[in-house]
Amino acid sequence: MKVKKYIAPTMPEAMSKIRKELGSDAVILSSKEIEEGGFLGFFKKRKIEVVAALDKAPLPSKQIKATVNKSEHRSNYKKQHLSIDNDMMQEIKNMRRILEQQAHGQNNKFELDYQVVYQYLLDQEVDERVATNIVKKVKQHLTEVGATQTPAKIAQELKLEIERQLRGLSFDGIPSNAKVIHFLGPTGVGKTTTIAKIAANSMLKDKKSVAFITMDTYRIAAIEQLKTYAKILEVPVEVAYSAVDYHHAITKFQNYDLILVDTAGRNYRDDKFVKELSVNIDGHDHAINFLVLSLTAKSKDMNDIYHSFRHIKLNGLIFTKIDETRQYGGLLNIPLAHQIGIAYITNGQEVPDNILKPTEELISEYIVGDLIDS
Repeated sequence: MKVKKYIAPTMPEAMSKIRKELGSDAVILSSKEIEEGGFLGFFKKRKIEVVAALDKAPLPSKQIKATVNKSEHRSNYKKQHLSIDNDMMQEIKNMRRILEQQAHGQNNKFELDYQVVYQYLLDQEVDERVATNIVKKVKQHLTEVGATQTPAKIAQELKLEIERQLRGLSFDGIPSNAKVIHFLGPTGVGKTTTIAKIAANSMLKDKKSVAFITMDTYRIAAIEQLKTYAKILEVPVEVAYSAVDYHHAITKFQNYDLILVDTAGRNYRDDKFVKELSVNIDGHDHAINFLVLSLTAKSKDMNDIYHSFRHIKLNGLIFTKIDETRQYGGLLNIPLAHQIGIAYITNGQEVPDNILKPTEELISEYIVGDLIDS
């Protein structure tokens, strides 16, 4: 790894030197104010000292792709992405057959047809407590109405019960009175691309003026990516190296309808970092905070991430990379555990198309899939 120290009058000038010598894959290790020059302790000049590093054999950067394509019709989308393939359906049938062969005295929580549905939810990585509660509710409701409890009827009721459990949570995206939107979350979940999608849709569909601020100054590549999107969308962007820079940028963009803020995710497990971030972004009228999570992450990891941001008031979740997984339990676990809504779901890299406004029906269809038809 190549490590080098840079000294410049300002942080932007230091970053320019780093970008020129090490490229956009460089990582900032530390930065601090220093005093240099002068005579006998007088007339010293304040400068910025930055230590940056570059792996000598970096992985090739992914090419930033931002294209504007026509949106697919929702029904076509569901047909392509929400159906469970034949292999999955065969697995469900095999699961039922295995359970049929088990002795009745073993540790099944439910009768056979309900146990199949329960196991299906677990395979979707729905939390065990959530899955147990849902299946109990399904059984209770079908018993109360005196319905014939066939596998098809149970599957249909499962979908409705998931929708009932989600009812009351917010799925409204950005509220109409919101002005400053902070996107929080660990590195690599897709915050920057999600910001570009929301910006493009806000401009094209809602005719809103948009500005960008990035606080993710640890990674040169992250700054360059947001600047690239800003150039494509023709929106202004400011890089905030400090809390003072951030507040100046907010003031500068006060006449814009939306200010979308990309935050750093590098130190999210550090309580001190999250508390400082909370202080820095607090105090603005009409500001909201979205936590961005990747559905490719394990449920436990998602819960840990949510817990790490407990010092910040969260207004909603954004789930990314739904197109990269077949397990959708994360759409239920955190929203139900913390009673927090889902603002957006992203399903690909294309800007502005691959972003969905969720509904209870859409989420239940993702999770239940074609179980109803099995």
